[in-house]
Amino acid sequence: MTRGIVHHIDLSVTDTALACAFYEAVLGFMGYVPGHRRDDGGRDFDLAKPDGNFSSIGIRASEGDNAARAHDRYAPGLHHIAWRAESRGEVDALHTLLQTIGANVTDAPADYPEYGNGYYAVFFADPDGLKLEFVYLPS
Repeated sequence: MTRGIVHHIDLSVTDTALACAFYEAVLGFMGYVPGHRRDDGGRDFDLAKPDGNFSSIGIRASEGDNAARAHDRYAPGLHHIAWRAESRGEVDALHTLLQTIGANVTDAPADYPEYGNGYYAVFFADPDGLKLEFVYLPS
């Protein structure tokens, strides 16, 4: 196991059915598989690697007064999540998938030299407006 690797992240969403469909497509592209189904309609998406590393992203219903509040990435809390791609072609392929499922692509695949030499990414949002990124960065 690798110390410090993120084991899991849980995301609160306004519509579990809509969010689960979105994340099943996006995370499925990255190799995650649907896992535990939650009582609130949400579910976990798990990524198990042959080397024993494991990561999970859980989708759960938002609750209480916060249930209808829009996500603000500049307020305290999560700004965005970025996943690593193995090639520029993977970034382009996810972009195509995002267009197919009608996702909000905020920035089409492009080079971002200000983030590193060879940095190539697509930026998009989940149904609740959480900023997401898929990035290729050569080693």
